[in-house]
Amino acid sequence: MTAPSLNVHCSSHPLIAIRLTRLRATTTPNAEFRQLVDEITTYLAYEAMGDLRLRTTTIATPVVSGVSAQVLDETPIIVPILRAGLGMATAVERALTHSRLCLLGLRRNEETLQPEAYHDGIPMDLAGTHVIICDPMLATGGSLLHALQIVTSRGATSITAICILAAQPGIEAIAERFPDVSLYVGAIDPVLNEHGYIVPGLGDAGDRQFGPPVHHPSAN
Repeated sequence: MTAPSLNVHCSSHPLIAIRLTRLRATTTPNAEFRQLVDEITTYLAYEAMGDLRLRTTTIATPVVSGVSAQVLDETPIIVPILRAGLGMATAVERALTHSRLCLLGLRRNEETLQPEAYHDGIPMDLAGTHVIICDPMLATGGSLLHALQIVTSRGATSITAICILAAQPGIEAIAERFPDVSLYVGAIDPVLNEHGYIVPGLGDAGDRQFGPPVHHPSAN
């Protein structure tokens, strides 16, 4: 089933496909999982950044001077959604010659069941800035929708979201609310289960990168 927006790009690259196989497998340990997230993000970033703005300059090579060359004419902001998105940020930074990293931490409010920010390092004025949001799993779309609401409310109009894996319901939610966002994903799975997990999916991307959270016993 195709995504309901011309701005959704699902990779068909074999180098991503073979890494996704290892990423999904229950036998893949945390360290390898993090490495695979980095590698897949690198390929997706390459596909996602084909329209970055360039300007012409001149450089000297070891052979001749005054050679016409291209450099970036913008400084994109990279916004990984913590904690799972942190494993994607380095790959996007590496793909760019210069950028700015701004962290966004989201957690679920247990009363409203909606995401809320516990850390917001995003500039208040994003007018004219290309924003790249990193969120490995697009399930219901709640976290990415919240992040998109934040950046658009601050003036961002050029927004790219990169996800390792997406579910069709999440894609539809993004396309309905933010149809101008460019969404790049490694693969699209059809459904969510009753717990909101992508099926067949790969589990909790944060836990599989960094291990499950440690709950310390009460000091009382």
